[in-house]
Amino acid sequence: MAFTLASAQALSQNKLTKYVIDEFRKSALIDKLVWDNNAKSQGGASFTYSYNRIQTLPTAGVRTIGGADYDPTEPVPEQITTTLAIMGGAFDIDRALAANEHEVVDLVDFLVQQKAQATVAEYANQFINGNAAQNPALGEFDGLIRFVAGNQNQVIDTAVTLNSNANITSNWNQLLDLMRQARARMDKAPTLWLMNQDMYAVWQSVMDRAGINVLSKQEYGYEVSQWGPSLVMALGDIPGSSNPIIATSDLGVTSMYGIYAGLDGVHGIAPDNGSFVKTYLPNFQNAAAVQRGAVEMIAGLAIKSLRSVVCLNNIDIIA
Repeated sequence: MAFTLASAQALSQNKLTKYVIDEFRKSALIDKLVWDNNAKSQGGASFTYSYNRIQTLPTAGVRTIGGADYDPTEPVPEQITTTLAIMGGAFDIDRALAANEHEVVDLVDFLVQQKAQATVAEYANQFINGNAAQNPALGEFDGLIRFVAGNQNQVIDTAVTLNSNANITSNWNQLLDLMRQARARMDKAPTLWLMNQDMYAVWQSVMDRAGINVLSKQEYGYEVSQWGPSLVMALGDIPGSSNPIIATSDLGVTSMYGIYAGLDGVHGIAPDNGSFVKTYLPNFQNAAAVQRGAVEMIAGLAIKSLRSVVCLNNIDIIA
């Protein structure tokens, strides 16, 4: 059964769960994904999701009346099995503070909000950098970097230099040309272009020079650009650090990712029991003075089509 965060929020009966999902929807990445809640728990050890990815398309041809029949061909699928990651964070709070500190902010609500934001950032981090084979003990799923490493046809490595005002003025159209080449390698137009904050600043300058800079804060609370049918957004930092989720190398070179979001392209995965996002509030009925709360998300990533992801490498943005 597929759903979006908007539908999950509407169906939630718990007020705090609605609030937390609202925090998740402030990420254009998570909000634009379609989610398939069909992942099964395997013996209590992990949540797994299996699907077929078409590696070779079938052929078609023509024939004459009474002539030779078509040569039979079938699509060649590859069965992919991926796992879901359990992401989230906990906080401790003294009952005296929770009961009495309300003048500026409700501390429990504040801590829940902060953990929700950190969990959103961790999903985005897994979405790009997750490596199930390298970090099995951490319960990661494979992200886009792993996918494009095995599908070089979806990577464009042509260098473009945008590391100064003069170079942006000279070369901005090269970036747009490369993005159109990248679009040609996809089945459908990207739903999202993903990049880091520094690249997004360069992107805004490119759009200024192209004269088509369209920004919106209405849905997400931060700037999201529109380029044709695609949203362009900056992913933030890895939670608990100042390192961007999409890295910039020591040489000032970074990457951009285009994804088509849909059940036939890139989509999220959730457990089949509907436990997608959960909030655990401190239980102040217990005798202990300090109680613990938490926010948790169980989710993964499926890439159904080889041509639903594209990567632009070698974008020089820092001199």
